[in-house]
Amino acid sequence: MLADQQTNQLLTIKEASIWASDFLNRDINESNISYLIQYGKIKKHNGGNSVFVNLNELKNYYESYNGKREIDWKKRLGNDLNWVLSFDHLREKDTTKHVHRLHPYKGKFIPQLVQYFIDDHVDNFKKKIYFKTGDVIFDPFSGSGTTLVQANELGMHSIGVDISHFNCMINEVKLINYDLSTLEKEINEVKSAIINYERDNKINAFENELLEKLAIFNNKYFPSPDFKYKIQKGQINEKKYSTDKEKEFLEIYNKLIKKYNIELNHFSSNNFIDKWYMKNVRKEINFAFSQIKKIKKLKNKKVLAVILSRTIRSCRATTHSDLATLKEPQVSTYYCWKHKKICKPLFSIKDWFDRYATDTINRLKVFSKLKTGARFAIIPADSRTVDIFKEVEKKDKKLSQILKKQKIKGIFTSPPYVGQIDYHEQHAYAYDLFGFERRDELEIGPLYKGQGMEARNSYIDGISKVLLNSRKFLAKDFDVFLVANDKYNLYPEIAERARMRIIDCFKRPVLNRTERDKSPYSEIIFHLKEK
Repeated sequence: MLADQQTNQLLTIKEASIWASDFLNRDINESNISYLIQYGKIKKHNGGNSVFVNLNELKNYYESYNGKREIDWKKRLGNDLNWVLSFDHLREKDTTKHVHRLHPYKGKFIPQLVQYFIDDHVDNFKKKIYFKTGDVIFDPFSGSGTTLVQANELGMHSIGVDISHFNCMINEVKLINYDLSTLEKEINEVKSAIINYERDNKINAFENELLEKLAIFNNKYFPSPDFKYKIQKGQINEKKYSTDKEKEFLEIYNKLIKKYNIELNHFSSNNFIDKWYMKNVRKEINFAFSQIKKIKKLKNKKVLAVILSRTIRSCRATTHSDLATLKEPQVSTYYCWKHKKICKPLFSIKDWFDRYATDTINRLKVFSKLKTGARFAIIPADSRTVDIFKEVEKKDKKLSQILKKQKIKGIFTSPPYVGQIDYHEQHAYAYDLFGFERRDELEIGPLYKGQGMEARNSYIDGISKVLLNSRKFLAKDFDVFLVANDKYNLYPEIAERARMRIIDCFKRPVLNRTERDKSPYSEIIFHLKEK
């Protein structure tokens, strides 16, 4: 009886965080408990001016999740799963720290994974040091620049090559040194111009009334966090309920569209921007770009281009859960599987540009304090054929001297996975707007080529050629780390063709995926050396 009273007692948020920290033997702060309530993992109990949680429910949650997930994943993926490399103790803000979240990018790895292998500080799990301060690290598929940023933070020089001009711009924006006061001034000027841009007054009135009616409807039929809690407990058939309510609100939405005579979009498939943006959003994008073009300092102009690109990615006419993989333009209100309520498409970029402009300058400021002065070079080229010595000589004379003296110590990269992502297409909106040259035909293992035997053979040929070309610039006793999901067992042949040998494999669980499919998933970090 006493035990039941203890486990069913109510705790304040602070008391719950103290209890959970003791129970799990690690720090659980009050925001962690609030997160569980917000997302319906545990029920909120009101009591005067305080919020309470049930101790028994909190204990059951932690016992059903923490610790047991590792056991479950190993049962399904094998006991060779290296749980240390899951980094499951990290919060999202840790894995997206400073400039790593300047722009979305599909297929990137978390910075802690890079740091684990290239950091020269030994910890309790990693017994060997592969790189040291002053070494040169190479990423032949630099993507959004994670390896280069982490190398810089650790005092290592870096070289990144990518076939995509847009990817290279993201890399540069993250790593370039700025006069931050001047940059902030120019960002604020563009931000103010966009906010003050005169848009169609009927859009403003329409959206204000739509938001008002949405708030009333969602508070009534999708109250948070109670609605999420009932879904978690199986008390609501989410699919049926959401479908009915989606139809119910659609009638309200269509009446407002008619009332204000709103034109939803161009309904043109001539290019990406005309297809995926509301008419008013398209007008604001054009205005914002015209303001950015006026910036005289090129590197500041690139920062603002990345802010605008990040903004228009968030403003596409699609559902929140389909941002990563577009399906059809979404021009009406809809039930959002991500937010568990009725959401709407966007009719203006202003709020998002304002938010991302502020966020970008703050992240650049944080990273500026962590930079070590290590040299870097970013090269828009094909890694199968690029002459790294020649291209670095053009980019940075000091790095060129270092490179010729000591060569590249090793590689840390994540090659494209065969038949999974079209890397140019994921940023099609930026290519349309900025006019970058697209080189889709030079991508290795793109989605549009599929995963059949021909595609796999082409992939093997492409990756092995990258490694063969890279060898010309590598120092003796190099270390190569390739992050891959090798479900077709292609990498043994790739290593053989590249005249390398796989000396170790690290199989890691991939947690916190953004897709709806949350099934256990792993990837391999292959460690290669000279054969």
